[in-house]
Amino acid sequence: MRAVAGVLLSSLLLTGCFAGGGDHAPAGGTSDGRIKVAMMQPPRSGLSPFSDDAFKLSRWSTAETLVTLDEIGDAQPGLATAWKRISPRSWEFTIRPGVRFHDGTTLTADVAAFALTRATTASPKPRILDGVTLTAVAKGNQLVVTTAGPDPLVPQRLSSPQLSILSKAAYTGTRVDPVGTGSGPFELVEVRGTSGARLDRYDGYWGGRARAAGIDVSFVPDGAARAAAIRSGAAQLVESIPVSQAALLEPETVTEVPMPRTNTLYLNTRSGPLKDPALRATIRDAIDRDALVKGVYEGRADKAAGLLGPALPWAAEGRNELTGRTAGKAPAGTTITLATFSDRAELPEVASVLQQQLQQAGFTVKQVVREYAHIEEDALAGKFDAFILSRATVLDSGDPVAYLYSDFACRGSFNISQLCDPEVDAALTKATITETGDARRRAVLDAEAAVLRTDAAVPLLHERVIQGDATTLADSAKDPRERLLVTASTHLK
Repeated sequence: MRAVAGVLLSSLLLTGCFAGGGDHAPAGGTSDGRIKVAMMQPPRSGLSPFSDDAFKLSRWSTAETLVTLDEIGDAQPGLATAWKRISPRSWEFTIRPGVRFHDGTTLTADVAAFALTRATTASPKPRILDGVTLTAVAKGNQLVVTTAGPDPLVPQRLSSPQLSILSKAAYTGTRVDPVGTGSGPFELVEVRGTSGARLDRYDGYWGGRARAAGIDVSFVPDGAARAAAIRSGAAQLVESIPVSQAALLEPETVTEVPMPRTNTLYLNTRSGPLKDPALRATIRDAIDRDALVKGVYEGRADKAAGLLGPALPWAAEGRNELTGRTAGKAPAGTTITLATFSDRAELPEVASVLQQQLQQAGFTVKQVVREYAHIEEDALAGKFDAFILSRATVLDSGDPVAYLYSDFACRGSFNISQLCDPEVDAALTKATITETGDARRRAVLDAEAAVLRTDAAVPLLHERVIQGDATTLADSAKDPRERLLVTASTHLK
């Protein structure tokens, strides 16, 4: 009865949660119709491209990058049509001609250099640039990108939505305003704080006119409300359907895509009781992953053997059994604080299951659950002993090194575990400079093993993205990297 009441309440709330198309929503849903989209998380940083909000701009096809990635992670042309390595530390990119930003200005190599320079001087720095010193200068219609040391991943780095190229008008003082300054098939024309956004078709798009007239975005943190939106018709496209809601939807409206996303328990190695490696090892050994996959995710996830999951098949094939790991010890009632966020519907339930498992192992566990926007700062400051995070492992560059460095290097900007280990840093440095191919993949797995030996992070499971598409919608993107959602081809039937 409580579950039914919750769904009914969610349905009633939809009229207040979702942005309407108003006079712009044509009757009957023609190919010119506006698409209503329900997003999980509201903007965290005012839609700055230097933050994770960049992925919203990318998923709405309003901001674009110099390089894109294909399905296997190889670099492909974007706002740059070609590139070549001109020295061990420098790359030359040819800027696509005929690209106009939504404010009418023209893309040039100078504009691209300006945007990248602003990214390198941003505070905090975009995650994709962790550990990277990069300069960009224009030489005619060529953009020359130089790094402090040899970096074989420069083209892949420039595919990150955090390095999107906006017109110069976007950058004023320390602010970056993407409204009306992108170059994609849809122009961002309005942002309504944390409630929604509006995008209109940009008919001057260099890649051809989009099929949909625009996008009406609503930010709906409540997973049941997002799922109910598909059933009620309040939205035609919904990201991140909670596992508990997927079975309530018509099968033809649900798409399940294996993705490079790992749910990980980060353990504080700098302060608190988990500074003790033996207690971290006890937590590692106490966790029952099967209970999480079968109980919380209803089988719609994969049990984790490492930080990198089945979306990267080479990881499972090349991973060796870990040796030399620390043995656990009796916790004797040691009190720890376990935290997570509520934006992903399954995580509070994961926290409850882990609390039970760790208490059975002898810990006393306190829980903290908040919305992500209200807990990230404390997590990064090391104010919790343990933190459950759902983390994309190849989101930024199509290569897991950036994720590993960001999360586990001494200087990593997303180092929730507060880890600073010389062996880990050495392994990450080696992986960073190794050329792409089998040698780099081996170096990545060596770095993963170095991290796991510290028990700073305990991988739990690998998620599958569950997306909701109304039967009236066609050609939305099903992107495991979560970079694309609405494209120029997406339309109402």
